[in-house]
Amino acid sequence: MQPPGSRRLPVMASQGSRLAIIAALAANSIIAVAKFIAAAFTGSAAMLAEALHSVADSGNQGMLLWGISAAKRRGGALHPFGRGKEVYFWSLMVAVVLFVGGAVFSIQHGINALRNQHEVENFAVSAAVLGGAILFETFSYMVAIREFNRVRGSRPVWRSLRETKDAALLVILLEDTAALGGLVVALAGVIASRLTHDPVWDALASILIGVLLAVVAFLIAYETKALLVGESAGLRDQDTIRSKVLANRNVAEVNQLLTMHMGPEEILVNLEVELIDGLSGGEVHQTIVDVEESIRTALPGARNVFIETKAGA
Repeated sequence: MQPPGSRRLPVMASQGSRLAIIAALAANSIIAVAKFIAAAFTGSAAMLAEALHSVADSGNQGMLLWGISAAKRRGGALHPFGRGKEVYFWSLMVAVVLFVGGAVFSIQHGINALRNQHEVENFAVSAAVLGGAILFETFSYMVAIREFNRVRGSRPVWRSLRETKDAALLVILLEDTAALGGLVVALAGVIASRLTHDPVWDALASILIGVLLAVVAFLIAYETKALLVGESAGLRDQDTIRSKVLANRNVAEVNQLLTMHMGPEEILVNLEVELIDGLSGGEVHQTIVDVEESIRTALPGARNVFIETKAGA
């Protein structure tokens, strides 16, 4: 049975995620323009790959902001549990764009540059643009890292990446990591081509950037798919729910606890609890209300709580 007073609250995306996305969008928009200008002057394959990488990243960040905005809308009759998973869908689309618009083109462009080699011109322009881009991306990356560290607390980094339900923050963190890595590779390729007078290094840098983007796209898609299919709340949250329920003196046992993330900060909770003997109808009703409120107090994200009761043996 559903407890009285169960209600829909608007889904609130993490403000940290939004801040990290806006910082990344501003940085990538400026960097993309600079890279295209530099690519036109230098003819660098790696520079053009990086320019398209920045365009793809900017579009991705726009999609994430749209997903966060859409997730706030009330679901209505068609979406009774809300639209929180909009964020997960648009995060998956980011992986698709990153792979098709970034990885595939960069690898293809690098292969073409290997077949039709020409020396990279205006080394100073390339180095200056890539160096400036690294500074901008470092700023964006530090914002994402700060928000990620705030969320993960004392947990190990890899465990936090695997367990996070905030797909938008995960995407921005991985994208910024790929962006910094790609810039370093592009700069190394341009420098190597300059020192050796061999354009093959610039072409290889473009291919390596594409491989890096493909790996990041796969990681984003893999993690987002799990969230779209439906992941349970973390073990810590499940233990919190169980302990709050058992703390009620009228609850003898928790027979079943099912949870699912309906968005980054929203959890669906389904409970089957066994009550002590001898409770009146009014006491059963009040127990359900108390249990629901204790869960919501401990976990504000538990916005839909369903409780099935069973009398003690």
